[in-house]
Amino acid sequence: MDTAAPVRRIKKVWKNIPTIEGAGVRLKRVFGFHEIPQLDPFLLLDCFQSDNRDDYVRGFPWHPHRGIETITYVLDGDVEHQDSLGNKGIIQPGDVQWMTAGSGIIHQEMPKGSSKGRMWGFQLWANLPRSNKMMDPRYREVKNNQIPAVKTAEGATVRIICGKVGDTQGPVREIVTDPEYLDVSLPAGKTFTHVVKPGYTVFAYVVEGEGEGNISLYEPEGNTVAVAADKKPVRFLLVSGKPLKEPIAWYGPIVMNTKEELRTAFKEYEAGTFIKQGAPSS
Repeated sequence: MDTAAPVRRIKKVWKNIPTIEGAGVRLKRVFGFHEIPQLDPFLLLDCFQSDNRDDYVRGFPWHPHRGIETITYVLDGDVEHQDSLGNKGIIQPGDVQWMTAGSGIIHQEMPKGSSKGRMWGFQLWANLPRSNKMMDPRYREVKNNQIPAVKTAEGATVRIICGKVGDTQGPVREIVTDPEYLDVSLPAGKTFTHVVKPGYTVFAYVVEGEGEGNISLYEPEGNTVAVAADKKPVRFLLVSGKPLKEPIAWYGPIVMNTKEELRTAFKEYEAGTFIKQGAPSS
């Protein structure tokens, strides 16, 4: 790793805010509609974390998506899911569900929690470029034991969902926006440095430790990020991706480039013609 490479400055820091989504799920909105396009190609990041089943058990009943990818990463508890491609199953602790909605998918996600009632995880939305908005939907289920964890020379432990650390590659590959998604645990008194691609959007979200709930957005200049743990250990998600620099028309679970494309999507949903590819045979 070229530690002499220019280190990016932090452009902005803010804290997540409580909100309610789905059928009444209490969660923390890290960023969303009001923060775009500064996190391009990323649209939204939610943290759902509670020891109270009433906060999450109502879940996210059947709803459509088009034009985006949704990435669900669970740390504790179970999430049952089902979709119009015929997929169904349970996202368990350490698992990732990487769903490309593309031309359209209808699904539901119902958090069940752990035996102790705890639910903890994240959902990230990544935009798709105009040329891929109407691509065939696809679904990737990545199990806990498929995600490599490496120990860096600095003492950090890194789970690599997508991207590369040293010679180790994460299991999720061939994504349009060329993202990296790392789960980094850093001991007190240590600094984690990581080379990122020039011009790519990079942010870090503190999961545990000092500054918990804070998100740091980095300046686009420079090709290295550095995160330090001072007196206490820290755990954070480090995410990067290639900006699309395209117009965004966004309403609810559908993100297109124009308002007319949005209107078409919702008309098709109401008419029952929303699903274009991959619908299971009846």
